Amino acid sequence: MPTDRPVITRIAPSPTGYMHIGTARTALFNWLFARGHGGKFLLRIEDTDRERSTPEATAAIIKGMTWLGLDWDGEAVSQFDQKDRHAEVAHEMLARGAAYKCFASQEEIEAFRQAATEEKRSTLYRSPWRDADPATYPDAPYVIRMKAPQTGETVIEDAVQGTVTFRNDLLDDMIVLRSDGTPTYMLAVVVDDHDMGITHVIRGDDHLQNAARQTMVYQAMGWDIPVWAHIPLIFGPDGKKLSKRHGATGVEEYQVMGYPAAGMRNYLTRLGWAHGDDEFFTTQQAKEWFNLEGIGRAPARLDFKKLENLCGQHIAASDDAALLHELEAYLAAAGATPLTAPQRDRMSRAMYCLKDRAKKFPDLIEKAEFALNARPVEPDEASAKSLDAVSRGILKELTPRLQNVTWTKEMLEPVLTEVAATHGIGFGKLAAPLRAALAGRTATPSVYDMMLVLGQTETIARLEDAAA
Repeated sequence: MPTDRPVITRIAPSPTGYMHIGTARTALFNWLFARGHGGKFLLRIEDTDRERSTPEATAAIIKGMTWLGLDWDGEAVSQFDQKDRHAEVAHEMLARGAAYKCFASQEEIEAFRQAATEEKRSTLYRSPWRDADPATYPDAPYVIRMKAPQTGETVIEDAVQGTVTFRNDLLDDMIVLRSDGTPTYMLAVVVDDHDMGITHVIRGDDHLQNAARQTMVYQAMGWDIPVWAHIPLIFGPDGKKLSKRHGATGVEEYQVMGYPAAGMRNYLTRLGWAHGDDEFFTTQQAKEWFNLEGIGRAPARLDFKKLENLCGQHIAASDDAALLHELEAYLAAAGATPLTAPQRDRMSRAMYCLKDRAKKFPDLIEKAEFALNARPVEPDEASAKSLDAVSRGILKELTPRLQNVTWTKEMLEPVLTEVAATHGIGFGKLAAPLRAALAGRTATPSVYDMMLVLGQTETIARLEDAAA
């Protein structure tokens, strides 16, 4: 491939179900590589399987990409829409002598394979039509097969796997056009990648063997071969291929569980790729650092603890307004009740004291209970125990003293400390009924943070409710 061409990568998912987390990571790697090199990142929907492809699955792909923040250049391309172009290339291969018409029926091929199995010899099918005289062609349906080399080797120079060699005598003449005129995946993907100008094919290593066959198509057409980069798959914590038994495998599930997109991008980038010992990094840093050399050859293992730890760091480092915006998107994705205007206002003011120890959005919501609650606050069983007669009496005494205080921590602190001291208790003993009154919970942000977020009028009203 000429080195002076601008980088163009792609992601080409099949719309036959949800968007797998492995597909999302492959998309992320392609996106980072393209963006880091000032190139283009394209989206192609491989919808040639008309029976299994659904609009809902396509929508899930678009939604997953959008949530992860992986923007693509231009419009998404439908592979099915290019079927006439694929057929055109198959016939051009035929004209070049790089392919041939095969009239063997499916029954004949099956009979050959069954006999070969019984006789314990190779089931690799060699068509008798490969070198047949066109004058002998019957008036019957045919497929177009590529005339693959039968001797020597096909060598793949892979940016991740290194030099990979395939014996040509172990590869058959693959079908490129079916008898009904529809292209096979192996042909369609090469034609699409060529026509879209793809310079780097970064995909799962389960496609490595396909690269040998697809290289033959490039060579038959005299096209530039892209840089291959086959990345290891994602395994579960037990070292086995990731599946439902390990937990969530679809991208949308992670949004619904409340993981922030920046944290997911960081974790997925780090899953199978490394930049020294760096664990936490921004998306901008990932764009600048990402390269193919940093991708390992061993399968990466999904570790939910590491994912949560990184997501917690990203929540803590997020801009408050951006975090509130993403929190609302999470609530919508999870089908939860949206925030009211007063709740949104309080959440905005409270973000500074909520985000430090939250690992996911549900943690943030839980810590924000005091800001989301409306009066009268109903204390839970644990916090209600601290609202005994003595505590209610102390709250009753405290409320008038808060009426004329300047509402800052520096001015509130001596008032609360003095009231506690008057009753011969430490501030910790006073904090418990205050938490119950303001939040109805025992685990909350600091009492002062809650008072500042709620404001003077609301704080006093909640204390009066509890005292009564």
